[in-house]
Amino acid sequence: MDNPWIMVAVIFFINIIYVTCLTMRTILTLKGYRYLAAGVSVIEVLVYVVGLGLVMKNLDNIWNVLAYAFGFGVGIIVGMKLEEKIALGYIVVNVTTAEYELDIPHTLRDLGYGVTHYVAHGRDGHRMIMQILTPRKYEIKLTETIRQLDPKAFIIAYEPKNIHGGFWVKGVRSKKLRAYDTDEI
Repeated sequence: MDNPWIMVAVIFFINIIYVTCLTMRTILTLKGYRYLAAGVSVIEVLVYVVGLGLVMKNLDNIWNVLAYAFGFGVGIIVGMKLEEKIALGYIVVNVTTAEYELDIPHTLRDLGYGVTHYVAHGRDGHRMIMQILTPRKYEIKLTETIRQLDPKAFIIAYEPKNIHGGFWVKGVRSKKLRAYDTDEI
């Protein structure tokens, strides 16, 4: 290439693609999507070899090396944002509330969520604990709904490593979960 700035831009964007693939492959591997992770790794290595080759041929220009480094950093951010958008897997949301009279479990079930609830004893008396399994893509919608129903609710969300049994996991793939609408009251 005659223009060295075009080479800098090409190296930068190639490394963004490479590291985005690397990030996605790592996340897919950790979540157990081994065949998809293997497919992404093929693209990752092809892009890596091309990008590294361009940098190695042009080590005399510090801008190429900096483009490679900054492309790496931006690629991590892009990969993480992409995974957030895809939101693979499930989360478990544990909710602790003192609001028995609102019947929050019933409302959440009407919206399509699977809820297991029980009574617990806290420092200030009886509490209702709810355990809710939902696809990660509905996590924000669910927590917003819970906050609307009980602004004082204590909410903890985490990703389960394994899920076995239960009726809800099979059915969730075929239905959409709804958001809480205050007009439904």
